Amino acid sequence: MKFKKEAAVVAEADSVEAPGVEASEDSTDSIPFQSAATVVNSEEFLKNFNWHNYQEGIDVIEDEQLKEFEALVTENFVDTAGDDVVDGFVVHMTDREAIIDINAKSEGVISLNEFRYNPDLKVGDKVEVIVDVREDKTGQLILSHRKARVIKAWDRVNNAHDNGEIVNGFVKCRTKGGMIVDIFGIEAFLPGSQIDVKPIRDYDQYVDKTMEFKVVKINHEFKNVVVSHKALIEADLEEQKKEIIGQLEKGQVLEGTVKNITSYGVFVDLGGVDGLVHITDLSWSRINHPNEILELDQKLNVVILDFDDDKSRIQLGLKQLTSHPWDRLSEVLKEGDKTKGKVVVIADYGAFIEIEEGVEGLVHVSEMSWSTHLRSAQDFVKVGDEVNAVVLSLDRETRKMSLGIKQLTPDPWTDITTKYPIQSKHSGIVRNFTNFGVFIELEEGVDGLVYISDLSWTKKVKHPSEILTLGDKIEVIVLELDVDGRKLSLGHKQTLSNPWDKYEDEFAVDSRHDTAITEIVDKGATITFNEDVIAFVPSRHMEKEDGSKLTKGEQAQFKIIEFNKDFKRVVASHTNLFKEQEKINFTKASKKVKENNSEKTTLGDLDALAELKEKMKKNE
Repeated sequence: MKFKKEAAVVAEADSVEAPGVEASEDSTDSIPFQSAATVVNSEEFLKNFNWHNYQEGIDVIEDEQLKEFEALVTENFVDTAGDDVVDGFVVHMTDREAIIDINAKSEGVISLNEFRYNPDLKVGDKVEVIVDVREDKTGQLILSHRKARVIKAWDRVNNAHDNGEIVNGFVKCRTKGGMIVDIFGIEAFLPGSQIDVKPIRDYDQYVDKTMEFKVVKINHEFKNVVVSHKALIEADLEEQKKEIIGQLEKGQVLEGTVKNITSYGVFVDLGGVDGLVHITDLSWSRINHPNEILELDQKLNVVILDFDDDKSRIQLGLKQLTSHPWDRLSEVLKEGDKTKGKVVVIADYGAFIEIEEGVEGLVHVSEMSWSTHLRSAQDFVKVGDEVNAVVLSLDRETRKMSLGIKQLTPDPWTDITTKYPIQSKHSGIVRNFTNFGVFIELEEGVDGLVYISDLSWTKKVKHPSEILTLGDKIEVIVLELDVDGRKLSLGHKQTLSNPWDKYEDEFAVDSRHDTAITEIVDKGATITFNEDVIAFVPSRHMEKEDGSKLTKGEQAQFKIIEFNKDFKRVVASHTNLFKEQEKINFTKASKKVKENNSEKTTLGDLDALAELKEKMKKNE
């Protein structure tokens, strides 16, 4: 029955003409009187009337039937407007696409590229999909299997992280600092430190393997996932560790495996508990690095030396499992014996010589050479050298031994008086400077000191480095010899004649010399006669006859008024030249006055004598 028929019937029952139904010309007169209730029902009917169904000619359907139909649609058909992951079935396959039935109004299409990981896909297989495009330009429903897998994968990863579940993952490749693992199709990062409880040396051995992991961290903002394999085994190891720690005792010998090797020692795995064997506890002999005697994964027995209160730090020993080498040292060896060994350690103060495995003796640098000036031990030996030595001291209780190398050669001071008598002349090498002199090496073990005052006849030396350099070869004369104190006093200037012997005659007191003022100094000036002789002119001796003073560079004549050869002191004067002439003139005038005593002295003679006397007094 059509909606329009329904309307006509209802209208007829209510004596009201339904809209759209033609009426006769006299229809108005034929309408009977209507009550108020009838009018209200008509208005309600018109208000709820389905005009769309009436115009489309759709039959009347009961409300119950409509609700039942809607329930069936909701239950059996997928809403393609949602973003939920749904299950579908492959109903048909082409060369490029798979037709998927998701129980919607139409089947969906997925490119076979999304199933590359599953080359065995076939009709009837169940797959997870999500609606990608509800209707493309051809009206086709487009689905995505890849996006559905990603969504499902993240759900699984989040659940595994929240619930602490163990998941399987495929190790795809190495990367910086760890590995890339495929978890449910998501690439997760496996740090190198989370692969195992022990350090991993070969990462490639895990590539292309399927392993169990725990999801330990998720960064939703950057879509990063971090997994750990180490976390799975730590729980078991923790129980094992507690059991082992509870049984630890000092002196206990356990079997372990070398877990890690460092420059300072070796970490040994005792079965879930790690202990450290310090490099000094590996061998009685000295070693430079633990890898000289041990290698990774090597099994060995160790002894527990010590541990802290909570036994988290365990100190182990390896060498303690064997007797101390000093206990095996031959009883025949004694002081004064010659022995042979290898240089194992060099320090500034000496070298350690290993004469037997684990038995060392110290050769102090002073026992390496008869030379009295100390040098570094590296100047004599190097690590690995085989050397001969003499046992100087041996203490078995304290396990200390001192050795000497220089004792293998004669002491050069044995016949020193014969080789270096006083006043004998020799050649030596400049070895060391001091503020008061320089040490000269005459031969290995024989050094002598040249004081500053014995370096030069003419120069005033403040420091020997002013005229000598290390390594210079110079001539010296033995001045003094102290055999008991093993000291030699040498002189260098004594190998040459003293030029001041001739200067004593050349620059004798009262001798006169022409030169220029070299430099104006405090309280006077200096004048240079030659490279050795520099004289001092006091300020009062710089005055000229006219009363002015000499200036720098001014040429003049000088008179030597003091000469000291020992102290190399020369004093000169310019003023004394004309003062001396004045004295001569005064003497002559006085003599003339005396000669004329018998004669009549003129007034002019007396005035001249008085003037000359006054001038002399003024100059003085």
